[in-house]
Amino acid sequence: MGGIFGVISKRNCVQELFYGVDYHSHLGTRRGGMATYGSGGFNRAIHNIENSPFRTKFERDVLEMEGTMGIASISDYEPQPLLIQSHLGSFAIATVGKINNFDPLLQEVYARGNTHFQEMTSGQVNATELVASLICRKDTILEGIHYVQEVIDGSMTLLLMTKDAVYAARDKMGRTPLILGRREDGYCVSFENFAYINLGYSDYRELGPGEIVRITPEGVETLQQPQEEMRICSFLWVYYGYPTSSYEGINVEEMRYRCGSMLARRDAVDGSIQPDVVAGVPDSGIAHAIGYANESKIPFARPFIKYTPTWPRSFMPTNQEQRNLIARMKLIPVRALIEKKKLLLIDDSIVRGTQLRETTEFLYQSGAREVHVRPACPPLLYGCKYLNFSRSKSELDLITRQIIQEREGDCAQETLEEYADPGSQRYECMCSEICRRQNFTTLRYHRLDDLVESIGLPKCKVCTYCFDGKE
Repeated sequence: MGGIFGVISKRNCVQELFYGVDYHSHLGTRRGGMATYGSGGFNRAIHNIENSPFRTKFERDVLEMEGTMGIASISDYEPQPLLIQSHLGSFAIATVGKINNFDPLLQEVYARGNTHFQEMTSGQVNATELVASLICRKDTILEGIHYVQEVIDGSMTLLLMTKDAVYAARDKMGRTPLILGRREDGYCVSFENFAYINLGYSDYRELGPGEIVRITPEGVETLQQPQEEMRICSFLWVYYGYPTSSYEGINVEEMRYRCGSMLARRDAVDGSIQPDVVAGVPDSGIAHAIGYANESKIPFARPFIKYTPTWPRSFMPTNQEQRNLIARMKLIPVRALIEKKKLLLIDDSIVRGTQLRETTEFLYQSGAREVHVRPACPPLLYGCKYLNFSRSKSELDLITRQIIQEREGDCAQETLEEYADPGSQRYECMCSEICRRQNFTTLRYHRLDDLVESIGLPKCKVCTYCFDGKE
């Protein structure tokens, strides 16, 4: 995943750029970067932020950089923004997305005369550099961005800065958001709309799917009109989005309250459980748990607290063993709220199941009598094709797919639609096996129809591929 932020102003905008992109730190933990254009031309700084927050790495750069325009990025993968010199002129570029046809596009670029790319430490070509190369295949920047939107299989949202303007383009299907803010001296463009509020900007408008705009301090020019079709990622509301964010006018925190409320209503139908307290796994499960508690009238409690002074960030290292250790280190138990209690626990999702199983054991060891688990989304059955939100190398890393493979063998792929149906026997068997392996007292997933209703958009506007495999 990742986040991008840009500022286009009549005065020096480096401070606004710095603080605006810092507000995207929940979206990535590997690289951060800023690029500006001012009287001295283009300037750029990129740092590794795996072991330190963005702010501490860029404080000195902010004092040294200047410019009236800037774009910046927080990334879980490639270093960016990149500075490019081409027949289209010099420009800086930052992207958010996923390229499924990366290798064919790279080979096509080689075949047309592009002889080399920089190699990252991972041995891979920087995806943002490939996007820049594709843009430069065309005669204008607008044609180049449109070409990128057409040829990439996956998703691609980007900011591109020349010496005259910033171009902003939302992914063709609108899978990720891009929002404009405005104040008297210019504009900003942001993945997260809350990132500019404290900088004095007010909401201007959200770009539509596939829309391309050119932004100067004087105004915003639409170069390509948005399309009607949209598939914005449902997981933005469930997990990725910061509570103060809104996408398509729908606030993340409010959606999570509705999600928890609907989970509570499903439990109330059979009345088979009577928990003493409702709790959320910090941080993204908490709002869902508040919604559940408000609906059910069961008290909300915090039986463990996230240790934020040294573990403030939500993402984890790429190494699974280290990730498991850090998950344990982050959470401190409040034994007085756990001992002899029947707990209902809400997490945003179950991916591999490793961390939630350890959290459950941790609660039992701290004296819990029962642990009822309610994930805030349906079972994850497919790896994301669009946003790189999972580090899984294979769909068989998903606990659901492991169980399905064991049950179905060579027929596993043909039975996935049944496993996605909460009314089927196969779905029930899968959930029962997950419950047994994870040592939960009970397990009930959020239903897909309830999730879509919690968001409040028509299902045809929301991407639910990871739950039902439908594009």
